[in-house]
Amino acid sequence: MNLGIKNEICEKMKKICPEKFGSEAEIFSHIHRGDRIFIHTACGEPQHLVRALIQYVESNPKAFFDAEVFQVWTLGVAPYTNEKFKYNFRHNSFFVGANSREAVNQGMADYTPIFLAHVPDLIYRGMVPIHVALVQTSPPDAHGYMSLGISVDIVKAAVEKASIVIAQVNNYMPRTHGDGFISIEDVDFILCHDEPLLEYEAVLPDEVAQQIGKYVARIVQDGDTIQVGYGSLPNAILAKFGDKNNLGVHSELLTDGMVELIKKGVIDNTRKTLNRGKTVATFCMGHQKTYEFIHDNPTIEFRTIDYTNNPLTISSQQNMTAINAALEIDLTGQATAESLGKTFYSGVGGQADFMRGAVLAPGGKTILAIQSTAEWEKVSRIIPFLREGAGVTLMRGDIHYVVSEYGIAYLHGKNIRERAMELISIAHPKFRPWLIEKAKEARLIYRDQAFIPGKKGEYPLHLEAYQTTSMGFQVLFRPVKISDEPLLKDFFYALSDNSLYRRFISMRQDMPHERLQEFVIIDYTKEMVILATVQDAEMEKVVAVGQYGINENTHTAEVALVVRDDHQNKGIGTAFLSYLTYLAKREGLLGFTAEVLVENKPMLHLFGKMGFDIQKRNEQGVYELKMAFRGA
Repeated sequence: MNLGIKNEICEKMKKICPEKFGSEAEIFSHIHRGDRIFIHTACGEPQHLVRALIQYVESNPKAFFDAEVFQVWTLGVAPYTNEKFKYNFRHNSFFVGANSREAVNQGMADYTPIFLAHVPDLIYRGMVPIHVALVQTSPPDAHGYMSLGISVDIVKAAVEKASIVIAQVNNYMPRTHGDGFISIEDVDFILCHDEPLLEYEAVLPDEVAQQIGKYVARIVQDGDTIQVGYGSLPNAILAKFGDKNNLGVHSELLTDGMVELIKKGVIDNTRKTLNRGKTVATFCMGHQKTYEFIHDNPTIEFRTIDYTNNPLTISSQQNMTAINAALEIDLTGQATAESLGKTFYSGVGGQADFMRGAVLAPGGKTILAIQSTAEWEKVSRIIPFLREGAGVTLMRGDIHYVVSEYGIAYLHGKNIRERAMELISIAHPKFRPWLIEKAKEARLIYRDQAFIPGKKGEYPLHLEAYQTTSMGFQVLFRPVKISDEPLLKDFFYALSDNSLYRRFISMRQDMPHERLQEFVIIDYTKEMVILATVQDAEMEKVVAVGQYGINENTHTAEVALVVRDDHQNKGIGTAFLSYLTYLAKREGLLGFTAEVLVENKPMLHLFGKMGFDIQKRNEQGVYELKMAFRGA
C-alpha cells in the first residue's frame, strides 16, 4: 500500500501488456445489450469503475440496454437502480442493502434469495452467467499476481467465469492472503485509479447494545471460535470480549472489532480445529486502519465464500460459536433477518449456514442477539408469530440462545410453552402483558398463566451477583424469572424427602404448575425469590432457592432457604443467607422471621452464626424465630 511506487507499476504494466489498457469508452464498448455485469462486493466496490460506467451510459445512452447488474451487496452509490437508467440496467442483488432497498421493494430492482455459500456454484455451473466483471485489485506483485483484497467471497468465481474482466488497480486495496490472488493474465482490461476504499460506518452502540454485549460475553468461553455479523450490535458484543483468551475467528465478515481483539491478543486462533493460527473470513467491512492492518498479514486469510460459509466446514470447528442478529423472532423460536413482513430488508445471507454449522459442531452453540424493540420502543421485536410474508431465516432448531438487553433465553431442547415463556421474560416489559395474552390465545402457554404487569413484576437485573463461597464454589445469585418454572420443578424434585419436609414442614411432595407459579410469579416490591445457579454444560441448574416475604406491619421479612442435597456442605447456604440479608437491609428491613423444625439442626446452626439477635419459641416441634439485624 505504497502510493509512491504505484505509477511506476502501472507504466510497467502498460509496456508489458498494452492491449489491456485503453480509454474508458474503449473498454466499456465491449459491454453489449443483455449482458450480465458483476460488481465487486460491499467495501470492495470499484467506485471509479462504477462512476465511469454510468458516465459512459449517459454519454452513450444507446450503447447497450437490458444489462443485468449482479452484486452481493452495495455500500457505495447504486446509480444503476435509478429510474432514468431503467432501459440500460436492471439490478439483481443477492443481499438487499440500504442503497438498493427502496428499488427492490418498488419493483425497480430484483432480489435473489439464496445462501451466499451457494452462489459460486451457480456461477461455475452457468446458472448465473457473468459476461463482464468489474472488480478492484491491488497492484500486481513481482510474479504478476493481483489481490482481490478485502472481498474474495463470490468475486473469485465471477473473475474465473466472466467473459470479460475489467479491473480497477487501486493502491489503497490491501494485498491479502488466501484465495484472492488472480493473475494479470486473467484480466482483460485494466484501469489504474487510486482512491480510498469504501468504509463501513456502524452506528455507535448505545446502552442497550452494550448490555446485550455483556450477556453474550457470559456465553462465549475462552478458546471458542467465533463468527459475528455486522452492525452496531455485533460491535458492542465484540467490545465486551476484552477479558477472553485464545479466541479464534472463522467468519463470513471481518470487522474493526475483530481486528482490535487481534491487536490485544484476545484473538490468536491457537485453539482452532481448522486453519489453526489463522483468522479466516471472506470479506471485510471496516475502516482504513483495519485495511492497513490486514495488508500482507499472513495471520489473516480471505477464503472463498463456498469454503467459509459451508456448514460442513463450520461444523468441523470445535466450540464454534455463531453470533448473529435478527429483525424479529416469534414466541416459537422462528426468526427473520431478511424481511419485515412483505418488505424485503436484507437477505438470507450466510447467518443460517453459520448457525446450522455451529449447531452441528462439537461443543458448538448459536446466539441470536436482538434488541427488544424497534422504532423508539414503539414496536416489539419479540412477537407472537412472524408476520405474513416474512422470510424465516432461522428455523426453530437453529437457535440455542436468544439475548436481549433484558437477559438470556435458552431455547435449545425446550418445548413451545417453555420457549414462549423464555422469550417473554426477555421482551421489553411494556410488551410482556400483550405477549402473555397472545400466547394464551394461541394455546402456547398455560391458560391460567399468572403475570404481574408493570414495575412490580419487572425483573430486577441489578440484583444478579456472582459469588464464590468459603469453600471455593462459584454460584450466580439471581432473582427468579417468569420462565423459571421448569428449572424449579427440576430443583424441587431433585430434593430428598427429608429436605422437602424440612423446607415446607409438610409431607406433601408434589410440585404442580399451580404451586410452582407461587415461586415464579412474584411482586418484587413485596417479596423476593432468589435462585443460586450453576452452569451444567449448556444448561443452567438451580442448586439452592431462597426467599423472603415482607411483613409490612413489622417491617421484617419471613425467610426460607433450601440447598439441593448434592450441593450441601459447599458453603452455599452461608453465602446465600448473607446475600438475602444484604438485600433485606437494602430495603431497610429490620430483621427476619422464620419457622424451623426443631430437628433441623443445620438450618438452626446457619441462622445462629449469622450474627442476628435471635429470639426463638418452640411451638409443637417448630421453632418460631425472630432475628433482628444488628445495627438495623
